[in-house]
Amino acid sequence: MGHRVVHGGARFRDPVLIDERVRGEIEALTPLAPLHNAPALEAIEQAQRTLPSVPHVAVFDTAFHARLPPEAATYAVPLRWAEEWGVRRYGFHGLSVRWAAERVRARRLVVCHLGGGCSVTAVRDGDSIDTTMGFSPLEGVPMTTRSGSLDPGAILYLLRERLLSLEELDQALEHHAGLKGLSGGSGDIRELEAAEAAGDKRAILALAVYVHRIAAAVASMTASLGGLDALVFTAGVGEHSSPIRRRVCERLGFLGLQLDHDANAAALADADIGAAGSSVRIVVVAAREDVVIARDVRALLTG
Repeated sequence: MGHRVVHGGARFRDPVLIDERVRGEIEALTPLAPLHNAPALEAIEQAQRTLPSVPHVAVFDTAFHARLPPEAATYAVPLRWAEEWGVRRYGFHGLSVRWAAERVRARRLVVCHLGGGCSVTAVRDGDSIDTTMGFSPLEGVPMTTRSGSLDPGAILYLLRERLLSLEELDQALEHHAGLKGLSGGSGDIRELEAAEAAGDKRAILALAVYVHRIAAAVASMTASLGGLDALVFTAGVGEHSSPIRRRVCERLGFLGLQLDHDANAAALADADIGAAGSSVRIVVVAAREDVVIARDVRALLTG
């Protein structure tokens, strides 16, 4: 039985059979991905109790990014932080990006995984070379309830001058920021698009920020790749929101993207939505982390 675990740190680069030692190491990484590792551990414990005679395998979302180039993986922080405490960029959504890269074969590919969590990843010849999420799944573009990248100075200000506790700060950045924080609603894209159409100013701003940051991230990943051959939209928002895809692509016209608006509006994954004259292939891909996990589990148990 396969279990997706988001944060495997630098320790886990391949699927592993779950035993007490592995569970302990996953638990130790929970502070780095509290929204993900803790529920994963609960699911593992319940599954092992229910199916004690079945082998259980952990497959890690960070694994696809394990060979990030040093310049993409390294923060400009004191050496001790990195060498002794493991403060570096790990990357996430690796299972989803890996599937997208298999479905859309391109030398220089950017994958926009846009769901409750959001990331943008540069893939060259099937390998991750840069990505927006880093040490934790908080970094990068804004998400449903997570802030995305934020000036560390703002965090220091909130701690020193506004006297927020660490728990208050953690809760705000993980659960009450992002599109939810900007709009005052749930952060659901469908709700925001309806509110924007009705003229709600907070929804208008929230979506403008969201599209701006995603397009900027795609441009940044394109710089890492030295060009762009294909752009993928995947996950809940990426697969189902034609307006978000349209707005992101419109901002990236300078890279040679031209959208087929009819194909975009009617897209059911997997589908090409680029216009005939587009120099960049644009594709909607259904996220299938479950297939990637199943294949890895089978390979581990039969190999």
